Amino acid sequence: MLEITDSVAIPDDEIDMHAIRAQGAGGQNVNKVSSAIHLRFDIHTSSLPEQYKTRLLQRSDQRISSDGVITIKAQQFRSQDQNRTDALNRLRELIKAAGIIPKKRRPTRQSRSAIKRRLESKSKRSRIKALRKKVDEA
Repeated sequence: MLEITDSVAIPDDEIDMHAIRAQGAGGQNVNKVSSAIHLRFDIHTSSLPEQYKTRLLQRSDQRISSDGVITIKAQQFRSQDQNRTDALNRLRELIKAAGIIPKKRRPTRQSRSAIKRRLESKSKRSRIKALRKKVDEA
């Protein structure tokens, strides 16, 4: 059971994990030991609450396919157990982030005095620059 919050948890049978061979350098060991973990989680068939499902499907995350399947590949560590824990933690953080509702932005306006100060400073700067010009003697 993967606990996301106090009220939301995912049963282990909904998370599909396979051990695969890791990529990259690793010497002789990398060719014979399957230490990387390939995690797949189907959002549509999961027991997550609907608000989590819709938010996850709306996210523009490369780990979420168009079919609604989250794919995480963990190969940072040399041991399979550490990579399994890392993959589950990354899944937990992804789902937890989908549960956070962003605050609505309230549009703000500048005060009249701020607008007035800005325009006065612009006109003052304009007068200073105008005084740098050559004077007509005609």
